[in-house]
Amino acid sequence: MASQRSNIVIPMGNASSDRSSTVNNNNNNGPPPSMRSSSSSILINQQVIVQPIMISSIHALNAARNNFNPQLIISQILCLQCYYYISLGLIFQCNYILFGLGSITLDRLFTDTYLNIWSAAGWVDNGAVLSASVVGSILLTIVVEKSKKCLDFSITLFVLHLLVCTLYTGGSIPSMDWWIIHFIGMIIMVLFGEYLCSKKELSDIPLLAL
Repeated sequence: MASQRSNIVIPMGNASSDRSSTVNNNNNNGPPPSMRSSSSSILINQQVIVQPIMISSIHALNAARNNFNPQLIISQILCLQCYYYISLGLIFQCNYILFGLGSITLDRLFTDTYLNIWSAAGWVDNGAVLSASVVGSILLTIVVEKSKKCLDFSITLFVLHLLVCTLYTGGSIPSMDWWIIHFIGMIIMVLFGEYLCSKKELSDIPLLAL
């Protein structure tokens, strides 16, 4: 019995080595497959979200670059300014025929001598300026064609008109009546121009007959 007990050997060292080998294998294999699949899905979702945003931003930048055309903007400003002065001169000529005003000179266009909100004769020229603003809003639909640009072009027109009037009068500041009339005219031009341009933008596009 003693000899049989002595022959029984317990393999302790092999069991510990097997446990260590299994631990090492688990460490080498990394996280379990479920964690790896969840992390990969998160990365895929991030790519799906980020890529459209990057593409849309790139398209927006390209569209902004294509829409910005300095030559076109300058030509539109000059065209609008010239046609505004032509329409204002024609309205003054009509007032001369209808109301028998004095001589039609550049002073009526570029000075505040004839603009007066407190007299009936002054309102003849005041009405001419306001009527020219209405014509300017119609010109916005032809030259600019964009409702969101009406404010910029209207302000540019009246700022340039102020500079021309200041240079014509030798640097003198216009009177308060001039500022009131032209400010009202600018508001009319912006609001009516935006209305007409938006109506033109929302109009149906005609289809070619096949």
